[in-house]
Amino acid sequence: MIRRGLASAFWALSRWTPHVRPLPAEGAGLLIGAPHTSNWDFVLMLAITWKAGVSAKFLGKDSLFRGPFAPVFRALGGIPVDRANPHGLVRDLVARVAAGEQFYLVVTPEGTRAKTQFWKSGFYHIAQETGLPVTLGFVDRASMTTGLGPTIRLTGDKPADMDLIRAFYADKHGVRPELAGEPRLRDERRR
Repeated sequence: MIRRGLASAFWALSRWTPHVRPLPAEGAGLLIGAPHTSNWDFVLMLAITWKAGVSAKFLGKDSLFRGPFAPVFRALGGIPVDRANPHGLVRDLVARVAAGEQFYLVVTPEGTRAKTQFWKSGFYHIAQETGLPVTLGFVDRASMTTGLGPTIRLTGDKPADMDLIRAFYADKHGVRPELAGEPRLRDERRR
């Protein structure tokens, strides 16, 4: 209730317009946050999840979870990522879902706010191994809109799945458009 109130106040004062489609009925899934080009992306996606009435978890670099703000990031649903050993994270998240834990996980597949050639494939592996749906969250500075787009189920056909994702993000421009990269996985076979 408090989070929805804070989100309502944020959207009333913000120049951004939120667009939120209903989330899957099962109450769990992955929420992609893209393009990820600014720290504002975090604020916007947090406000979107609160508006949608879901308590989401998010992945953040482990340095955010040290120091005075660590309790705040944990309270907001943060899960630290050890960038030197990211493979254990996917196994941990899959195990949590297998144990029956339900949550929405916000993932920024670009992995950084800097321009990258490839997205990190962890979201794809998590979705495939858990069967969780993937909701395409977005930030579009051109239209000053942000929100949750369509929800898809990944098929295991990476090129086809990523073509669908690329089509959705083709007209989305991040807060800093020059830092956005095309949604492409390193291990995606080219057609």
